Amino acid sequence: MPTLLLISVIVIATCGLVYELIAGTTASYLLGDSVTQFSTVIGCYLFAMGLGSWLTKYVERNLIGVFIKVEILVGAVGGASAMLLFLLFDHVASFRVLLYFLVFIIGMLVGVEIPLLLRILKDRLEFRELVSRVLALDYLGALFASILFPLVLVPYLGLVKSSFLFGMLNVGVAVWVIYALKDEVPSLAATRFSAIAVLVMLTLGFVYSERIMSIAESGAYPGSVIFSQSTPYQRIVITKTKQDLRLFLNSNLQFSSVDEYRYHEALVHPALAALDNPKTVLIFGGGDGLAVREVLKYPSVEKIVLVDLDPAMTELFSQSDILTGLNRHSLLSKKVEVVHQDAFIWVREMQRRDNPPTFDAVISDVPDPSNFSIGKLYSKTFFTALKSLVHDKSIIAVQSTSPLVARKAFWCVNNTLQDAGFKTAPYHLNVPAFGEWGYVIATLSDYTPPEKFPDGLKYITARSAADMFYFPPDMAHLDTKIQRLDDQALVRYFDQEWSEYQIY
Repeated sequence: MPTLLLISVIVIATCGLVYELIAGTTASYLLGDSVTQFSTVIGCYLFAMGLGSWLTKYVERNLIGVFIKVEILVGAVGGASAMLLFLLFDHVASFRVLLYFLVFIIGMLVGVEIPLLLRILKDRLEFRELVSRVLALDYLGALFASILFPLVLVPYLGLVKSSFLFGMLNVGVAVWVIYALKDEVPSLAATRFSAIAVLVMLTLGFVYSERIMSIAESGAYPGSVIFSQSTPYQRIVITKTKQDLRLFLNSNLQFSSVDEYRYHEALVHPALAALDNPKTVLIFGGGDGLAVREVLKYPSVEKIVLVDLDPAMTELFSQSDILTGLNRHSLLSKKVEVVHQDAFIWVREMQRRDNPPTFDAVISDVPDPSNFSIGKLYSKTFFTALKSLVHDKSIIAVQSTSPLVARKAFWCVNNTLQDAGFKTAPYHLNVPAFGEWGYVIATLSDYTPPEKFPDGLKYITARSAADMFYFPPDMAHLDTKIQRLDDQALVRYFDQEWSEYQIY
């Protein structure tokens, strides 16, 4: 009997940490700013665990019966938590209230488990051995969870299916305790029925989790969801209407096929058209291949290195017929070398080489700086390191969010590039799916907007290109802090300005 309960410690410890990780990851997917979400979720969860532990002092009788009920409850609530968060995201007045309510309830129930087990086992094991074994197994379960979550659960099961699976494990603990100690369980028939009923519901949720996510995402996104996948790095969703194909990463729109040409032409051509026969191009992000498509319009280009963190993105946009039709099979070009690595780490590794590669043009198509992990790709440290991969005539183009909605964030990117030693030429245009959107060109020598562009462009001409470099008063330059690794002012600007815009 003691062995059975000790084994359950590993299971409940693993389940407890997985629920916490699922809540933090889901909040990051839906709300952005992973540091804030994980920090507040962990804080709320640990506080609730402490409260749950404290409340166990009021449990004076029927310890095994209470333990079983707690396992059933934490399995039901924790198992359904990811599904509830995704389903209700667009249907509650305050999503954060729902998030922290669920985190608090799960944390409080998890906090009850170990103190109850200690009290159940205190007459079966010597106190010194009891405490050392239970705590050691508790920490071992946490280790299992921390390894399983990023390496197995998220990439292979996804958040909703993982949530249901570990809910089933929690209720499984209740079931085996019921059958092992049936003589000590009050109201045996009712307790057994409730445990089996919850286990069946969680199993059904696990089996039909993809359908559940389809329902959740069909209400959250315009059009029909034709593809969705959770990777270790992000949630990828593609939607389709009659005339429009859209890509969402962590619920944030990345492009609309109706007007993406405006965004990508503006990102690529003011830089490449200003160069005399560019041969080597480096692209950060852009796993959809749309920026590569524009670069390939220059016959002189011999090599394109695309550094994108998520292999699922480049695989999807290399194999799907509907998506390769959009990017014109650009990622399959022999000129393209795809590197799956964090751009920050890759640049630092190249910088340390005896003869680092240099590029005629660098295109930064990474997502907006909505969290600190992306914010480092807009930092002075990153831009300074990038100088080792360019020459005096090279041109860098950085997508830099909206100069109208996020004016401080936009000019923070510009000012950080200047502080890193570059001359800058900021510009903007209107992309209907996004609104007014901005970019910054950075060079080590003077930059002049080009007057000649490749044939067949839909938006960029000499006239429209010249107009993009004019900023009216409501988007004019602002002094800002510099984006640094240890003080990511840009992320704070971005979060504040876009939050205020959404409230408005």
